[in-house]
Amino acid sequence: MKAIVYREIGDPSVLKLIERDVPEPGPGEVRIRIHASGVNPTDWRAPSSSEWPMPYLEVTPHHDAGGVIDAVGPGVETFAPGDRVWVMSAGLGYNTGTAQELTVLPTSKVWPLPENASFEVGAALGIPALTAHRALTVAEGAPRRLAPKALDGFTVLVTGGAGAVGHATIQLARWAGATVITTVSGPEKAALATAAGAHHVVNYREGDPVAEIRAVAQDGVDVVVEVAVAENLDVDLAVLKNSGTIAVYNDDNPKVELNILQNIGLDTRFHFLLALSTDERMARMAGAADDVTAAVLDGAMGVGEEHGLPVIRFPLAETAAAHLAAQNGAVGKVIVDPTA
Repeated sequence: MKAIVYREIGDPSVLKLIERDVPEPGPGEVRIRIHASGVNPTDWRAPSSSEWPMPYLEVTPHHDAGGVIDAVGPGVETFAPGDRVWVMSAGLGYNTGTAQELTVLPTSKVWPLPENASFEVGAALGIPALTAHRALTVAEGAPRRLAPKALDGFTVLVTGGAGAVGHATIQLARWAGATVITTVSGPEKAALATAAGAHHVVNYREGDPVAEIRAVAQDGVDVVVEVAVAENLDVDLAVLKNSGTIAVYNDDNPKVELNILQNIGLDTRFHFLLALSTDERMARMAGAADDVTAAVLDGAMGVGEEHGLPVIRFPLAETAAAHLAAQNGAVGKVIVDPTA
């Protein structure tokens, strides 16, 4: 079978297409034929950053995917060959990334993919959707699980609503009943955020974004799901409800300066998110994955331009080009297709 690997740190050219033996699933494991492998920022950053040491001498990248069960190991009763599934955190703790034709994973990393969802939807869940779920459930008074009406009465501000996590947050928050506001940088991204389901879209490069947000959320927003807190902090604090939460999942700027008295006055809660890592956190995220699957079953988690997240597809042999596209800020979900 074909697989992508890298054996050294460097630019996307370190990614190589190789042939390897078909792996066999062990006890509690399933073998999955990958139909769509999602590219996330961690996927293109890890091979190129000396700050992220290689966990193995040879690494197969990508954590998320949509595919079909090809074989099951001893003791597996929850899945059978032919079942459609989505995969999360494939490469965390196991050298079983999804940038290959077949991968073997424990069932704890695999969830059913409803028949109404494409494999591209499956590949766009994982890290983005579970990060979004966590961001929506850390605020004071917020539920720890999501379902229809779980966020009734909540107002959520999503910065960067045209990105993968922003897109998933908009969809999950709307499905759970929140009023969703998002900020974007221009009309093209505004159209995508609207298609994703945002109730109100604000172009932060024009007019007065604080006034526009406050016009919708006169009492302030309950939670800000933040992609660039250093850049957006002044706006966030100007629109945040007293005792509100700023949930930070990413920022290219490693430092932010806080006015302590201002934040004491607002009783601000900052929550810096790491959705997937330790076994304990993974166990907690299993419930989140169930919620995400329920949202998919309800048709709330679509991808494609009509759903606010264009799909940019590459064959497996062009995984390096896929990483480069994501690294250069491609608008949409970059997908590698091992079947192409």
